[in-house]
Amino acid sequence: MAIGSIQKDKVMSPSLNSFGTLSNLDVGGKSFGYHRLPALSDAGVGRVDRLPFSLRILLENLVRFEDGTTVTRDDIAALASWEPAGASDKEVAFRPARVLMQDLTGVPAIVDLAAMRDAMVALGGDPRKINPLQPAELVIDHSVQVDAFGSSSAFARNAEMELERNRERYGLLRWAQEAFSNFKVVPPDTGIVHQVNLESLARVVFQADADGETVAFPDTVIGTDSHTTMINGLGVLGWGVGGIEAEASLLGQPSPMLIPEVVGFRLTGQLTEGATATDLVLMVVEMLRKKSVVGKFVEFYGPGISNLPLPDRATIANMAPEYGATVGYFPVDAETLSYLNFTGREPDQVQLVEAYCKAQGLFREDSSPEPVFTDTLSLDLKEVVPSIAGPRRPQDRVSLTDAKENWRESLPGLLTAAAGIDEAALERWQHDVGGSLQGDPESNPFKSVPVGDSGEFSLGHGAVVIAAITSCTNTSNPQVMMAAGLLARNAAQRGLNSKPWVKTSLAPGSQVVTEYLQDAGLMDYLEQVGFYLVGYGCTTCIGNSGPLPEDVVTSIDSKNLVAASVLSGNRNFEGRIQSRVRANYLASPPLVVAYALAGEMDIDFDKDPIGDDDQGQAVFLRDIWPTRIEIEEAMRQSVRAEMFREKYADVFTGDDTWRTLEVPQGDLFQWDPDSTYVRKPPYFEGMKMEPAEPQDILGARALAVLGDSVTTDHISPAGEIIRSSPGGSYLLGNDIPVTEFNTFGARRGNHEVMVRGTFGNIRLKNALVPGVEGWFTRHLPDGEEMPLHDASMKYQADGVPLVVLGGKEYGSGSSRDWAAKGPRLLGVQAVIVESFERIHRSNLLGMGILPLQFQPGESVASLGLSGEEVFDIEGVGEGLTPGKILTGQATAPDGSSKSFKVVTRIDTPIEVDYYRHDGILPYVLRQLAGS
Repeated sequence: MAIGSIQKDKVMSPSLNSFGTLSNLDVGGKSFGYHRLPALSDAGVGRVDRLPFSLRILLENLVRFEDGTTVTRDDIAALASWEPAGASDKEVAFRPARVLMQDLTGVPAIVDLAAMRDAMVALGGDPRKINPLQPAELVIDHSVQVDAFGSSSAFARNAEMELERNRERYGLLRWAQEAFSNFKVVPPDTGIVHQVNLESLARVVFQADADGETVAFPDTVIGTDSHTTMINGLGVLGWGVGGIEAEASLLGQPSPMLIPEVVGFRLTGQLTEGATATDLVLMVVEMLRKKSVVGKFVEFYGPGISNLPLPDRATIANMAPEYGATVGYFPVDAETLSYLNFTGREPDQVQLVEAYCKAQGLFREDSSPEPVFTDTLSLDLKEVVPSIAGPRRPQDRVSLTDAKENWRESLPGLLTAAAGIDEAALERWQHDVGGSLQGDPESNPFKSVPVGDSGEFSLGHGAVVIAAITSCTNTSNPQVMMAAGLLARNAAQRGLNSKPWVKTSLAPGSQVVTEYLQDAGLMDYLEQVGFYLVGYGCTTCIGNSGPLPEDVVTSIDSKNLVAASVLSGNRNFEGRIQSRVRANYLASPPLVVAYALAGEMDIDFDKDPIGDDDQGQAVFLRDIWPTRIEIEEAMRQSVRAEMFREKYADVFTGDDTWRTLEVPQGDLFQWDPDSTYVRKPPYFEGMKMEPAEPQDILGARALAVLGDSVTTDHISPAGEIIRSSPGGSYLLGNDIPVTEFNTFGARRGNHEVMVRGTFGNIRLKNALVPGVEGWFTRHLPDGEEMPLHDASMKYQADGVPLVVLGGKEYGSGSSRDWAAKGPRLLGVQAVIVESFERIHRSNLLGMGILPLQFQPGESVASLGLSGEEVFDIEGVGEGLTPGKILTGQATAPDGSSKSFKVVTRIDTPIEVDYYRHDGILPYVLRQLAGS
């Protein structure tokens, strides 16, 4: 595919229009040029009205950019004639209208672009060629941590500490805002990227000037956060990619993709009393994970959609990564228009959205014919029941009525995973698991109780030590937020409060949330039960939960307790939320409040009281749970359109502190050699215009042998930097005190920290070091156990290439480019697993790492591999093609060898070029330097 074929003023077809689709649309006295999709059917090409709505948007993208090279007539015809017959091997090129970033993934992307400008100069080119060719927006939302909580000063203190820690990173972003065109930054303490996108940034239909006329086309987006899919709830087609792919897209590189399968999810009926959008999405996640939709589009249809408010749709769309799909799409309809009006979009824009979508066949009505799909499944909304998900994965849904029993069944596994397990306690637990487990907390380690009136307490297994209303997934939904506030009111009026060992926090994704909670008089009640505002950001959901109180830490450590967190987020992977918290549960905001009041997981809300009121009477959850009528009445009175208009009026401006930050000047970034936050990465050092041809991988050693469901949090954690870890040692060696370590997420602009944090999750299990958790491996052949980073340095000094072995769903979770950059800097040349998650496979390839997949039915275990072998991967040097079968050879220490086949997970022809150039960024850089 050619590079540079897109110019920022070319949003219509650059050169061709084979099917005569160009037309005009008059809206409100203004004329728009657009590509009319029904013209394809008129020309006898496919049945556009049968296509899923998501594919119609993809089709418009191809038609608009037909140029005979990156998009051909055959590409358009293939998509227009799509049949639901299964996986396609047809590659097409997608060009999003804009790129969306958050700061944890955005900072390394800007670091890469700055380094590419330096490399462009070294290659004799113009550094200003490294510049976004379409709108790019970055929201700073992932850096605020919950250091302070439980007081009215928590928000101000956390915001102050955020700026102190991240001044260098924010200076880089301010420089980028000046140095790059088409790049805007939403300052800190505004909101979470996906909620800001939903409530303000998304256009649904773009309008732009091109060749003297105004053109209209669908708003499409790729984002450097996997939950970019939230915007699918608004009818915008978008999904998450790695920062590497996003950078290439910004620089004009089309995003190659195979025409996807589309699974239709039919909704009927409506939610019943007590069921929330959170409960619904947890059921959807469970169903679609079982269906296996990895790499596919999911599109929702059926009459039940009309009974879902748009925030409910956005909640479902947000968690597409959790059910494995590329998108979870809801078409534009009357509810979309209502939401656009309500959130303060300009009337002319809403009018354009309606007219354009109806003209294009992109507007869903109850009477619209249902599209055809590759496969379908269905859900009657009345079947949804209150639920939580955990203790390790978002797809592990548990009905609230079964939560206590499930917790008891889960605890033995969580205990055996703990270091220094108390065998006697485990034996007692297994013997008594069916009992009530009441009694003296000193003899029964499975209950947490206050001790006296002094605020002291004794903790047991399942103590809820974190209860966080956090994450755009649910804080964007006024219904569940109002429900949390009303439940807090009812609890406070009965004299209930959060247990003293629970770290409570309220971190909405938008300033509008606190505005309507205050207007409804509910903020005071939330504060009374412990939920003070701590910041507008992802906080606990991304792992920025901050430290636990010392008395809680002491209790956990002294008893080897399995402590728990309950959060209204979308991720609960091992080691993500807080290093000392082993059991993590996703729940709706009102259930987060309920578990904070209870203080433990070992509770059946139907049978066990949540506490006693001022009169000593038992209070059950049903006594304080708000009714649907109460919630709707509170929303009618207190959630108003002018709140959105006011809070988003100057969304890119920021406060005086932001505006007066010291900003570097010039086209080239001035790197500070002493910085521990932002350092020039080594990816382009010594790069030549012509790439070296790939060779077979010979004499490789396994750096790690991992199991199933290894997430990007395992590979590249975003949260706490442990003092004793390689990353902590590096910072201490640079005179950074532990109190200023910040998080791995915040230090993603420094490759020295990040490479040391790779495979650095405190819960990582590497089979090369059985019985050990964390960042360790064995260096072979001597067998010495050491930090994985140290072993990598020894291997690289000896010229030994490295591989990583794994199981199923390797790389699930967040779109984290450092989960690919880190292994690359560790010398990993190939990752060999049973299956990949979509984004991580692409990221590995984008960094020049070969993603390889065992043949169906084969695995590390079935092949009898220990990881102590020497590995050869043959067939690379002969040239690669998509899906090529390569031969692997594993030679054991005793000299015996095993041969096996692996599938090259290079899925498209352009990806062959990416790999040949040692990654997507060197490919793009060479193309731009030669243009």
